[in-house]
Amino acid sequence: MEIKTKKWDVLEHLKTDGEIATFLETCLEDNDYDFFIRALNTASRARGINTMAQKIGVPRESLYKSLSGNHKPNFETIFKTMNELGFNVHIVPKSADVAMQSL
Repeated sequence: MEIKTKKWDVLEHLKTDGEIATFLETCLEDNDYDFFIRALNTASRARGINTMAQKIGVPRESLYKSLSGNHKPNFETIFKTMNELGFNVHIVPKSADVAMQSL
């Protein structure tokens, strides 16, 4: 019996804010900058990269290239993209012990 498979596309699973947030959080866990930038690209495409680029104020090609993982976008681009996706950037301690000490 032949098994039929379908190509898996993460974009099909990034419909809600919660799904996109979980996706980006998970991609950050590896501490791999390029991987996260590519994930940010994927999240932007899930929302519509043309719309994202217009709202950020850059050409679509520029945003797509910046978030391709082959370039190092500046923090402003990352920050504006995160903001336009509807997410805040937070600074939290790496260690739960450090967080507990501050209480």
